[in-house]
Amino acid sequence: MNNSEKAEMSFLEHLEALRWHLMRAVIAVLTLAIILFFYREIVFDNFLFAPKHPDFWTYRMLCLLSDYLDMGDALCIRELPFELINTELSGQFTMHIWVSFVAGFILAAPYVLWEIWRFIKPALHEKERKYSKGVVFFSTLLFFAGVLFGYYVIVPLSINFLGSYQVSADVKNMIAMDSFVSTVTTITFASGIVFELPIVIYFLTQIGLMTPQFMRTYRKHAMVIILIVAAVITPSPDVTSQLLVAFPLYLLYELSIFVSMYVVKKAEKELR
Repeated sequence: MNNSEKAEMSFLEHLEALRWHLMRAVIAVLTLAIILFFYREIVFDNFLFAPKHPDFWTYRMLCLLSDYLDMGDALCIRELPFELINTELSGQFTMHIWVSFVAGFILAAPYVLWEIWRFIKPALHEKERKYSKGVVFFSTLLFFAGVLFGYYVIVPLSINFLGSYQVSADVKNMIAMDSFVSTVTTITFASGIVFELPIVIYFLTQIGLMTPQFMRTYRKHAMVIILIVAAVITPSPDVTSQLLVAFPLYLLYELSIFVSMYVVKKAEKELR
């Protein structure tokens, strides 16, 4: 079936095509989830619970930064005074399945994005397809960059603050495992989605809903929003933690302006 025939498919035929694209994506996710299910030590001990320990990479880097800035142990995290507990009979087994699925989805993201792109691509004009080359590669790159940023920056800062916060010395922190896992997976996955901003801006510019001039004009407003977002996703009240999150988000916004400008210049070049 050629592109013109695909573009002329009925609504039900489009739904049928979408169903098969989604089916293949789900099979890929479930296949990886099943494989990861049998490697629970690696998934849980080496990754999911790693930010709970003081020797986690981020904590070691913060300590090195503290030494470099002659701040003593101000940024060092020597202890995370809380314990993880399970309060439900099937809690650990259920969480094992859920974490395997989330990890499978993250690892299968390139294929999932490729299947989504295969569904969208036939509806685009030849020129739009030409300009969209590499969209799956860059979407995947940004997604994994966001996942790593969330895991190595936002997650440890959040865990350190929330896990060690006490309203009274009489109250010990014993965190439910599902609460801990939910925090880690939600922040990590959400960061991956947020980092797709340049791709979203790319397509919004393509259809004329966004321009680089608009983004430059409202740069100050965007900066305020970025600082608010940084304050929300980093519960730690100290300015250093919030700036560590806000700076990459601001760079992402500037990259989106560059992407929008690239699309506009390409369109102007085509009209000459």
